[in-house]
Order: sequence, then structure tokens, then C-alpha cells
Amino acid sequence: MTLDSYAATVSGLDPSPGEVETAEVVVSDDVLVKAFVLGPDAAVDPHEHADATNVFHVLEGEPTVIRDGDEETLAAPAVVENERGAVHGVRNDTNDRAVLTASLAPLR
Repeated sequence: MTLDSYAATVSGLDPSPGEVETAEVVVSDDVLVKAFVLGPDAAVDPHEHADATNVFHVLEGEPTVIRDGDEETLAAPAVVENERGAVHGVRNDTNDRAVLTASLAPLR
């Protein structure tokens, strides 16, 4: 048995180009951690969470993170804090998959 939930969560995710597959890694009363696997040319459209902080942990690949109109391509490993109300998203401009988790807290 392992304490790590990451490998088991993303092992079966294999999105086609332009697609994003997701899976919940941790769900509790006060936090949600969700995995996002982006195929080549896939994106999670910019959006916001008015009542929660969202933290991206880039675990594989080199996705481009968008926050409040700024963009930056990051190589794994990387961590990006998206404060409450920040408009944020991510896209994969590469030919390889990109994997990140997004932690959302607090949940209300």
C-alpha cells in the first residue's frame, strides 16, 4: 500500500489531442485536489473562483499558465498560486501531455 494517490489517479488518463481528462485526487470537507491531464493543444479555459484559492502543481510537461491576462510557460515541477478572484487557466502548446493538479481551498 502507498500513501501516494497521484500515480493511481492519473495512470489511466490518456487524452487525445485537444482533449482534457480529469480525476479527483482528494475530496474532503475543506479541500479539493483535482488532476488535469492535457493532451497536445488542449486547454482549460480561463475562469475564476471568487471564494477560494486555487493552487496549480505542474507535475509533467510544460503547460502555459494564464492568470489575469498574463501567460507563462512552466516546466515541471512548478507551483502557481491563483488567489481568490484571479482569472486563471492553462493550455498545452506542446506535442506531449501535460499534467497538473489544482488544489481548491477552502471549499464552501
